Amino acid sequence: MTTCSGMDDRAVKAILFDLDNTLIETSRAGGVAIQRTSELLKTTLGLDDNTIRSICDNFKQKLLHESFDPSCGRSIDDVRVRHWEESIAETAGGCFTPSLATQCYYLWKSSRLELLCLSPEVHNLLRQLRSRYKLLLLTNGEARTQREKVEAVKCEEFFDAIVIGGEHAEQKPCRSIFTLCFSMLELEAQDCVMVGDSLDTDIKGGFNAGVRATVWVNSADGAVLDGSVKPHYTIPTVLDLPDILAQLK
Repeated sequence: MTTCSGMDDRAVKAILFDLDNTLIETSRAGGVAIQRTSELLKTTLGLDDNTIRSICDNFKQKLLHESFDPSCGRSIDDVRVRHWEESIAETAGGCFTPSLATQCYYLWKSSRLELLCLSPEVHNLLRQLRSRYKLLLLTNGEARTQREKVEAVKCEEFFDAIVIGGEHAEQKPCRSIFTLCFSMLELEAQDCVMVGDSLDTDIKGGFNAGVRATVWVNSADGAVLDGSVKPHYTIPTVLDLPDILAQLK
């Protein structure tokens, strides 16, 4: 655990949590989902492992750089089926059954949701914190996709409020969505701690919004890059958060 000095003595009253790769292992679930989809592609298309891997890598890149506009008349499901269609065509070429992209998408989606859960340890942590602090879930992402994750994880009971970035004009790290959170909690920024795995959204957003402290969950043991906002605290797992809160009393 690493720390940064300069904190005041104001008591913490609320904790804002990110969801993906903070409370749940989204990356791990996504990896398993991609593997299952790879097996479907290999069985259906009869291609070599490298080509199958390239198709899946192509899909992941499209997902990473995805820009979704709800007003376009297409659902997020439609957009992501299209990602698979393009990934297969761009990598393998040739003809394939149009329904294959749809099969790939729904296998990937259902597999990922099936694997998302609060571990027993995180479940107990939230239950303990809930008795002492107000808790708010603040997650970026397309509204329906993130709501499906919340529902799959069954974590609503732990939070005083759930704020999905895709349901608002701006997402993390914009100050407006943090201001909304403080208003919903009926607290000031300095009453709150922001906990998340992303320096660019969680930590930068919390820091700029003026929270009491930012806590970076750095499971990969990566370094803070030059130019990145520096978290007040760094922990390898959210389960270490009570140690930080003890310092902030």
